[in-house]
Amino acid sequence: MNRRKTAIFKAGLDTLYYSRAHRALAPFTCGAGIIFTLHNVFPGAPPAFAPNRILTVTPEFLEAVVVRIRAAGLDLVGLDEAQARLRGEGDGRRFACLTFDDGYRDNLEHAYPVLKRHDVPMAIYVATCMPDGTAELWWLALEFAIAAADSIEVPTAAGTEALSCDTLERKYDTYETVYWRLRAMDEEGKRATAREIAARAGIDMAAVVRDLSMTWEEIARLSADPLVTIGAHTVTHSALAKLTDAQVEYEMAESRRLIGEHTGVRPRHFAYPYGDAGSAGPREFALANRLGFATAVTTRPGVLYPEHGDHLTALPRVSLNGDYQSLRYLDLFLTGAPFALFNRFRRVDAA
Repeated sequence: MNRRKTAIFKAGLDTLYYSRAHRALAPFTCGAGIIFTLHNVFPGAPPAFAPNRILTVTPEFLEAVVVRIRAAGLDLVGLDEAQARLRGEGDGRRFACLTFDDGYRDNLEHAYPVLKRHDVPMAIYVATCMPDGTAELWWLALEFAIAAADSIEVPTAAGTEALSCDTLERKYDTYETVYWRLRAMDEEGKRATAREIAARAGIDMAAVVRDLSMTWEEIARLSADPLVTIGAHTVTHSALAKLTDAQVEYEMAESRRLIGEHTGVRPRHFAYPYGDAGSAGPREFALANRLGFATAVTTRPGVLYPEHGDHLTALPRVSLNGDYQSLRYLDLFLTGAPFALFNRFRRVDAA
């Protein structure tokens, strides 16, 4: 979401909050629980140009989130317990889960100590290309290339296109333009284009991946803690909807096998990369169920309702977005009101 849309969305959230309409809606919209999506947890403020700052929150904010969720009366639970409650087991208390995507080292260095101190379960969905050192973090390659230059050349079918990024505003505009162009491509085209952008900018993405990713040893160490659930997140972090049936099954099954081989525990839970409707849909939901995953999560926004007990491989999540590091927004999210309005009060979206 670009900065203009973010400002508009924040204004809508603020209107909902200060009108107190979320409190009136809460009894009807709060649901049974909520799964939060996080990626990076890192201290300090981001630089002026940081289009991927939406993926990062500070340890201080994470700690405040834990305290606020408990103060709101929700239980912080692991994914196994969330599954059980959605299947009608337990006392019916509302719950929240904290999940982290990809397998970044900062999850170990900055998130885990906060959650361990508060005795809070966490789930980390590992894309096995991260600890294997083969990940292609194309969104970061694009950010780094734009940050370092006044213009970039982007490969196109007709040759190359030069895009200006000599001011902060133009850097953001160029990032948005190229990001969504890449998202629209098939997986190989997207990765090949990102490789060329990184090469032209002199960016060693293999070194970036090694620096940002946990090792298998670190993942295994975390896995040994009962508070930590390691979930599967594919082998290559591909948008599964753009792959063949055989490729999708390989991505799901092989990532589970590799994680089991390195940690001694085969994952029971799965997260779809990107997780939006264009990246995962009914085919992927059905396959996750057939492969025996207990749950699988999207990034389609929403809280959990009892009806999700019949759709455990198509669960929504709510992003703890770096642009929204405010407990005011967290309070809104916990009521479920913004998502009920966004989803037109449809509780389950498994389409």
